Amino acid sequence: MWTQDYPRADRHFSLAVRRLTRLSVRSVEQPVMLEDGDEAFNWPWLYAVQVGEWGLNEGEARVMREYLLRGGFFMADDFHGIEEWNEFEKRIKFVFPDRPIEDLADEDPIFHTVYDLNDKVQVPGQAHLGLGYKNNGIGAHWRGIKDDRGRIMVAISYNSDLGDAWEYADDPYYPEKFSGLAIRIGVNYVLYAMTH
Repeated sequence: MWTQDYPRADRHFSLAVRRLTRLSVRSVEQPVMLEDGDEAFNWPWLYAVQVGEWGLNEGEARVMREYLLRGGFFMADDFHGIEEWNEFEKRIKFVFPDRPIEDLADEDPIFHTVYDLNDKVQVPGQAHLGLGYKNNGIGAHWRGIKDDRGRIMVAISYNSDLGDAWEYADDPYYPEKFSGLAIRIGVNYVLYAMTH
């Protein structure tokens, strides 16, 4: 089970989604293990962090592929630098070996579902505030994998740590501008997943 930023990020983000939308959101998080087979199909939205260290295997990838092709949504976050990108790309290619990873255009509906997000700045993790970039991962990249109709199934925040921004949303030392942006991005992604 993958529990980085868990449970604080999950709970803070769930609270924000409840406050900012009309969605009925659980008060507690729900860890999902793809090897459990059908568990993922109970949830419209899955989120994972540090996917640059991801151990996704081919059996789990088959479950994720079916989940996504049935209309599920997956958000990959908190991985930095070329080595972590290469590991993520290797594993996500188990899921979709034939679908390209695309840079998402500023005008993509995912950035305008609830909030208009024209400035997608790099969101640092709490441990990296003022220390530079983790693994030399400079510059935020907002990417995705789409289905045959052009709907984003996999949203990728590379060189950013939205989970930390959610986790430390109530920490006076973590900049609100990053937490606020991360919450708006997450809200857009959830509403996009529910409506597209």
